[in-house]
Amino acid sequence: MPSVFSRIIAGEFPARFVWKDEACVGFLSINPLAPGHTLVVPRLEIDHWLDVAPELLGHLTTAAQAIGRGQMRAFSPARVGLMIAGLEVAHVHLHVVPIRTVDELSFANADPAPDPAVLDAAADALRTALREISIEQVSN
Repeated sequence: MPSVFSRIIAGEFPARFVWKDEACVGFLSINPLAPGHTLVVPRLEIDHWLDVAPELLGHLTTAAQAIGRGQMRAFSPARVGLMIAGLEVAHVHLHVVPIRTVDELSFANADPAPDPAVLDAAADALRTALREISIEQVSN
């Protein structure tokens, strides 16, 4: 049975995508720790991050780094946290979270019922920042 993430990637469930490429996607968490909290998920369904091929793991972290740069621009956090927990869904995913303190990486802080308008605004802000960064990189 496909994971919920595979079903999101296939378009069976909605998501606020901020990143798509041939190997992975990035979409906002529906239980965010902070505005802009993004999950980077490989298209290939792999249960545990220890089983991810090194090349794919490198690609996932490269995508997470690009998203983190977008989060810095869009949300001005002190830092961007990167976490692989792997207990919530049996499909590898990297949490990329704008933070001010390390305590903000606790799932106890997750918003169980975020306002859809707030999620939409965060996705729009992050997409805009990612486009701006991409344009700047091409211009340089």
